[in-house]
Amino acid sequence: MSLDPNQEGLVVGVVGAGAMGRGIAQVAAMGGCAVKLYDANGKSSLEALAQINGLLARAADKGRMSAEEAEAAVARIEILADISGFAPCGVVIEAVIEDIGIKRQVFAALEGTVGAETVLATNTSSLSVTTIAAQCANPERVAGLHFFNPVPVMKLVEVVAGVRTAPWVAEFLTGLGARMGRVPVNVADVPGFLVNQVGRGYTIEAAHMLGEGIAEPVDFDRIFRDAAGFRMGPFELLDLTALDVTHPATEAIYSQYFDEPRYRPSSMMKTRMDAGLLGRKTKQGYYVYDGGTQQVPEEPAAPRYDGRPVWISTAEPKDGAALNNLVRALGGELEASDRPSAEALILVTPLGKDATTTAMGEDLDARRTVAVDMLCGLERRRTLMTTPITRPEFAAVAHGLLASDGTPATVIRDSVGFPSQRIIAMIVNIGCAIAQSGAATPDDIDKAVQLGLNYPHGPFGFGDTYGPARILAILEAMYDLTGDPRYRPTPWLRRRAQLGVSLLTEES
Repeated sequence: MSLDPNQEGLVVGVVGAGAMGRGIAQVAAMGGCAVKLYDANGKSSLEALAQINGLLARAADKGRMSAEEAEAAVARIEILADISGFAPCGVVIEAVIEDIGIKRQVFAALEGTVGAETVLATNTSSLSVTTIAAQCANPERVAGLHFFNPVPVMKLVEVVAGVRTAPWVAEFLTGLGARMGRVPVNVADVPGFLVNQVGRGYTIEAAHMLGEGIAEPVDFDRIFRDAAGFRMGPFELLDLTALDVTHPATEAIYSQYFDEPRYRPSSMMKTRMDAGLLGRKTKQGYYVYDGGTQQVPEEPAAPRYDGRPVWISTAEPKDGAALNNLVRALGGELEASDRPSAEALILVTPLGKDATTTAMGEDLDARRTVAVDMLCGLERRRTLMTTPITRPEFAAVAHGLLASDGTPATVIRDSVGFPSQRIIAMIVNIGCAIAQSGAATPDDIDKAVQLGLNYPHGPFGFGDTYGPARILAILEAMYDLTGDPRYRPTPWLRRRAQLGVSLLTEES
């Protein structure tokens, strides 16, 4: 059996006229499909059509499409008064609330209405496609078609094949997604699919670090925007998406993976959710919002470098040399001896280790030791880490020296791995776990993460940019020091790091 996604006269049904449903209806109509839109609340359907009309009219005014194209797209959308109107559809896409009981009711009603060859798709973001399809008479024609909000802006769509989904159904939906102007990626029916699963490595690891008292939310956000190149810091993102959305999704992925440690939720996140500190929509989250504007504390001025000597560890030779070059360029008084003098500032460059373990391992005075993160380079922001006994004057002089050229620097408390090291390594490792499972190809994983999350790289792009061996070293160090299984490296990562090949390398 087959169905051509590009055929003229293809009729696409959409159940649910909320934010997702109306967005799906819009891109389907813009792709030249006839669209039938139904919502149990008839008022929502009419509001959806008015909103789509307004959005396309504005697009025409801005020259993104012609007025004729906008009018034709709107004319292709028909509002249904009853679900029986889906009878002529080649495909119906369900976009109702994330409640499996309600979704099953919708699919049962659709099966009693549409033809035997009609494809049934769910836009679920957190529920199992296989579970939704299990009570359908023909589960072979059921698949996931997961769009992202706002649909007309977000180009990605995940095509999710359930355990019993027929191959032709996934092929049809892949073509349909492309016709709608989206970039489709194929993924097996695993918890969180691609984007929501990889996204746990960013926000949840940040929440764990906050719970450890390493730094404040604004510090983490500055590090990830400036040093690591993310468009939004993790706590800005959590405030935007809202904790009552993010935390339940995290709990769902964690439980569906039978408590896989990589997805372990943050107890602090749940506490803040219960307190109603949800983010922008409640005007208070990790930040306060006044009139919709995020209130960000001003970054304090860096201290002055007092000219004292600086000794730099060469335990990580390339990183030590790069830091040496920067300190020399900043006018620091460098010591070239094998051991630091009695009053020298000691700088170390650990991978995955905390400043204390590094100082003790290299037999250095922890009272004068400050660690510097070298993973993401030193061009945009520098991150410094103190030991619990680093003397304040040494922390201040390290901060002053490394910020003396105007490049901002953030000083954090002792942590197993710097923030950028921890989160980038987690993102890479989760991507490798998905590839290892065969749920999606490495190329599709990277594509989905960049389009769906706007990260500077996908998991494999991050791994290849910073080096698989360095990512492996970070994870191994954190795992050894904490014993926490969420840091255990995947075989996919370990093998490619040992072979010295790209993480995109698939089995031959």
